[in-house]
Amino acid sequence: MPEISAEKISYVITKARELANGDGKPEAGRAGPSGRGAVKVGGAPCAKAQAELAIFIEAMAEDEQCELVALAWIGRGVFTREEWASAVVEAHAHRPSAAEYLLRNPKMLAPHLEHGLAEFDESGEGFGGDRQ
Repeated sequence: MPEISAEKISYVITKARELANGDGKPEAGRAGPSGRGAVKVGGAPCAKAQAELAIFIEAMAEDEQCELVALAWIGRGVFTREEWASAVVEAHAHRPSAAEYLLRNPKMLAPHLEHGLAEFDESGEGFGGDRQ
């Protein structure tokens, strides 16, 4: 079972949706880990949102980054829920940069993570450990 916090997964999903929408605007009612919603910035909102998300992912502990990659793989159908431990091991071995890898296709990141959560019968609320 994943140990990454639901709050972090929800934040990544929210930012990935911003990238997929191409508007840099937060989804209504969603906030980042600080409790504040993201704001649209002038200039290139997508590039700034992508950079912000990359920085957030890279700031995670290595184990959390690998769990995020493994969760996306489960959401894509590469691994099953029962293969969670194998997916995490593979993510550790794969790891050039979790942020770079996950943001190669930002439009699919949120759906993949959401499908991965669904495999664990979780919506993001009450998911994972309390690590920050």
